[in-house]
Amino acid sequence: MPITCTISDRIAEILFDVPPVNAFDSATWNSLPAIIAEAGRNPEVNCILIRAAESARGFCGGVDIKEMQAHPERITLLNRGNYLTFKAIRDAEVPVVTAVHKFVIGGGIGICGASDTIIAADDAYFSLPEVDRGAMGGASHMSRMLPLHKVRAAFFTGGTIPAQEAYRLGAVEKVVPRADLAAEARAFCAVIASKSRKALVIAKEALNGLEARDVDRGYRWEQGFTLEMYMHEDSQKARDAFVQTGKAAEY
Repeated sequence: MPITCTISDRIAEILFDVPPVNAFDSATWNSLPAIIAEAGRNPEVNCILIRAAESARGFCGGVDIKEMQAHPERITLLNRGNYLTFKAIRDAEVPVVTAVHKFVIGGGIGICGASDTIIAADDAYFSLPEVDRGAMGGASHMSRMLPLHKVRAAFFTGGTIPAQEAYRLGAVEKVVPRADLAAEARAFCAVIASKSRKALVIAKEALNGLEARDVDRGYRWEQGFTLEMYMHEDSQKARDAFVQTGKAAEY
């Protein structure tokens, strides 16, 4: 199975292993919300850990651009899967910790931004290359992680933010050696898992309610512009260029 969930010591560990780069198609995105919600509802689970397989080239490459290039009509299905996945993480009854290595791109940002804590390997970096892929989306969740102007600079340029810079800006709880990521993440989750489940459930709901902005509503706003962009000829040109050359299109 490309995405699995195992439970041990009150930690539900959701593992991504979708070669070659953990870029999920619309069906995969739409399968994730139920996996996350079921883990959160389990009375034997006090914490959810989301990470990629240690053999994976990176945490998450976002959406499968090849699917969107070949089937642009699936954009609404993909949008729904993205929205419900990120919402499931934020609405999970218990805290969600995301452990990332190498690339965290596009939808990977949504997963991290919706989660409660991020632990990063020292080789990790965060990026929203949507402008170069003929899409929009992701800024609502990146805005939970980073300051406004950093988000805009990253979005407009499609640039990368290294783990150490994300740590400096407060998005990442800790940066650890790549080889230690899984162990460090499990150890962090174990601290959470040792608490009262009832206390954790109440705390999660309270903390979500304290936020000054509704990230889910913000992402829905963004998705309207995603659809608008997908209907423009420049969007298909961007996808074609990425699939054919791996580079941004020239305008």
